[in-house]
Amino acid sequence: MHSDVERLMALHDIIGQRFAPGERLIYLGNMIGRGAAVCETVDELLQFRRALLALPGMLVDDIVYLRGAQEEMWQKLLQLQFAPNPSEVLTWMMTQGVDATLAGYGGRSREGMGAAREGAVQLTRWTSSLRETMRSLPGHTSLFAALKRAAFTDDPGILAVSAGLDTSRPLAAQGDSFWWATGKFSEIDQPYETFVRLIRGFDPAGGGVQIGDVSATLDAGCGRSGTLVAGLFAADGTLDDLIQV
Repeated sequence: MHSDVERLMALHDIIGQRFAPGERLIYLGNMIGRGAAVCETVDELLQFRRALLALPGMLVDDIVYLRGAQEEMWQKLLQLQFAPNPSEVLTWMMTQGVDATLAGYGGRSREGMGAAREGAVQLTRWTSSLRETMRSLPGHTSLFAALKRAAFTDDPGILAVSAGLDTSRPLAAQGDSFWWATGKFSEIDQPYETFVRLIRGFDPAGGGVQIGDVSATLDAGCGRSGTLVAGLFAADGTLDDLIQV
């Protein structure tokens, strides 16, 4: 959703009217970044989570947040003092949209670059100040700590990832493939391990929503002048409904 909080709120209104205990809600990563309303987006995610958990029969594990490239970069930025080349890493992150998240939590890339030039001690102080800002906002640190690499169901399995999957590697060895191995996802036409449906939420190539026999890409360009998409999938992986706002 890339911090498009208005579309997120509109989608939550629709889901809230239809959601029933026993169903599960998975956010497919890249919830932050690029857009300006980073903190407002996280607040909306937390508020809707509270509303759903208040329903009778709901369990904490029924709501899952996946780590996307934006969340991964933000977590790496908060540990920038450990990078062997922090200035280069920060420069690259800025070109990928993390600058919006940095600004949302009160930081400036110029200050980060200055801290990187001064060394690890000053850089640690800078990242610590960002962490303090996050901690001052109720629930924000906890949400980032709860991010999952992937989500899946039992047989017949559905596997949800943020952006990619390396089908030549087992699930336990995917590493950061879930948010960086994006090239051939839409070409997957055979079940992977026990999973008959593979779902992702971001296509960096901007190919739009694509629903194949096995793979499903739910990305209509939200945060890049497009709409926000949600899919309702049955337990066997069948797409029952597609919502765009």
